[in-house]
Amino acid sequence: MNLDYPITYIKGISVQRATLLYTELGIKTCNDLLNFFPFRYIDKTRFYQINELQPNSSEVQVVGKITQVKSVAQKRGSRLVATFQDASGSMELIWFKGQKWIKDSLKMNTPYVVYGKLNYYNGSYSIPHPEMELVTEYKKKLQTKMQPVYPSTEKLANSGISNKLIRTYIQNLLQQVYDGIQESLSVEIIDNFKLMQKRDALLNVHFPKSQENLAKAQYRLKFEELFFIQLHLVRKKLINKTKIKGFVFDTVGNNFNNFYKNHLPFDLTNAQKRVLKEIRKDLGSGAHMNRLLQGDVGSGKTIVALLTMLLAIDNGFQATIMAPTEILASQHFNAIAELTHDMMLTVELLTGSTKTKKRRAIHESLENGTLKILIGTHALLEDKVKFQNLGIAIIDEQHRFGVAQRSKLWMKNTIPPHILVMTATPIPRTLAMSVYGDLDISIIDELPPGRKEVKTVHRFDSNRLSVFKFLKDEIAKGRQVYLVYPLIQESEAMDYKDLMDGYESISREFPSPKYQISIVHGKMKPADKEYEMQRFVKGETQIMVATTVIEVGVNVPNASVMVIESAERFGLSQLHQLRGRVGRGADQSYCILLSSFKLSPEAKTRLKTMTETSDGFKIAEVDLKLRGPGNIMGTQQSGVLNLKIADVVKDSQILVLARNTAIDVLHKDPNLNAKENIFINKALTKMSKTSKIWSNIS
Repeated sequence: MNLDYPITYIKGISVQRATLLYTELGIKTCNDLLNFFPFRYIDKTRFYQINELQPNSSEVQVVGKITQVKSVAQKRGSRLVATFQDASGSMELIWFKGQKWIKDSLKMNTPYVVYGKLNYYNGSYSIPHPEMELVTEYKKKLQTKMQPVYPSTEKLANSGISNKLIRTYIQNLLQQVYDGIQESLSVEIIDNFKLMQKRDALLNVHFPKSQENLAKAQYRLKFEELFFIQLHLVRKKLINKTKIKGFVFDTVGNNFNNFYKNHLPFDLTNAQKRVLKEIRKDLGSGAHMNRLLQGDVGSGKTIVALLTMLLAIDNGFQATIMAPTEILASQHFNAIAELTHDMMLTVELLTGSTKTKKRRAIHESLENGTLKILIGTHALLEDKVKFQNLGIAIIDEQHRFGVAQRSKLWMKNTIPPHILVMTATPIPRTLAMSVYGDLDISIIDELPPGRKEVKTVHRFDSNRLSVFKFLKDEIAKGRQVYLVYPLIQESEAMDYKDLMDGYESISREFPSPKYQISIVHGKMKPADKEYEMQRFVKGETQIMVATTVIEVGVNVPNASVMVIESAERFGLSQLHQLRGRVGRGADQSYCILLSSFKLSPEAKTRLKTMTETSDGFKIAEVDLKLRGPGNIMGTQQSGVLNLKIADVVKDSQILVLARNTAIDVLHKDPNLNAKENIFINKALTKMSKTSKIWSNIS
């Protein structure tokens, strides 16, 4: 049977059930079902002694005898409690329902096999509503000892498609296709890493005979999944480097040298110099540059971007920066216009709110080549925006732009312009390898001189008065303060109330006319928001009370304190971004995380991480462990990898191995034409046709 056949070819699957399995779980073909993996297993391979049990709420199997049964009164009704003993100790079995029937059926002092979820309370173990079987009955049965548990939905359960039924379908399918399952890796790779054969891995991931077999099967399938993603990315990178020609910027000319010698406001850090070298090497190579520049908030990416654009201009080209929001685009424009105002360079800003007359002038000067640098939002992608000779496009905060939008920039010249992607969201190495594996990566990992690290402390709500006193002292020194309230999408009304309550208590504590307060939140009109922001930027107000709208792109060097209310309700990357709003001037800055006493273990980890480090990469690693890869990339990219069995975080070692293997294979055989790579080539071709995942990775 062909694995591309629809699942109705499997014994027992009707058209109705097939439709349900497709709408609920996305399972359409036999191959989809074969690659629908269990998320946990019920392990009945091992029998525990009672004295070996651990307080970890796992499911366990114990053999022993019931020595006593009693009924215990509780608030509502009663519960039935049996004392269960083996040679090493005793525990309790508990029933809340069906007590009379159960009590009558229990055999005293007779060996039972008991299975269930372990509870640990007040120093003793119990299993509520256990599965029970007499040892004499248990021995008569032939059973698979490890049972797979598959992801499911309420709709499936209500329609009678139980876990047991899915197991049966997969069992029927495996019996039909096992002999015909094709290998997809080369003999060399399988031997080198002592991998299980593909068909055995699929059999053992669904119906493992032992923990050891399961571990080998999972390792094989994880390796394969990551290997093909890396193969795709590395191959794409090689094609970009060899097939796609790039403009050669071989001159370091007047604009670059003049700016570097006379207008650079401070010396470049070693990290900035290193990154510039990497970029210059790309731009002079004749290949197309596709580079990701990572650097924390305030690490000086804008200067690197500007120097790169000046290189393009020195070689007779134009340059552009695209940012996701008007605020961010305006900020880039103001910074670059200020840095270059003594040079004979034209810089313009194009956003959705640019007036028609101004637009026309911009379009005209772009086409005749007098406009050298254009900064803007999505507005740059419109067909009307035509460059005379675009040499480099810089994309800021890349994860907010889709693939289609980036490819539009490629079309803005006969040969695609060089691409530099910048992000202030530090992406852990393993994730960058999987999502941006086709880009070269540069990292700015040191702050410019004169920048002091922001001091971060965690305080509970009960310390609020001492926090307010500290704010008054800072304001007395002429500093400004941010107070940020969380924003939870579900309930705008509640957030608004929190913010307004906060605003009122702050107004009481910091009365006018001595103190002036700005307020900014999502319900305000853009013009009002802008007005309040400007008052704060100009220093007319000392305190800015806001929801997280200030996360991206407000630059107020005089603001030296960031107070984050209900800090436990923020994610790590958000906390880190918010903290980046202060510490932009020469003064010592502070970030105060206020929280309630009730903290989940994850919230404790987040707050502790924030107080211990300001290294964006360390924070991103912890964030990745806490939240998983989907969320870090922002919602647009969530599930970007759509992985079936591997996990970028937990399997980072397999990922590195898979990437190195892919590089090795393509190094020896770039087109995968060699005889030993025949299976790999077949599998890759098939995946490229059928899988949605490749369109996400670009």
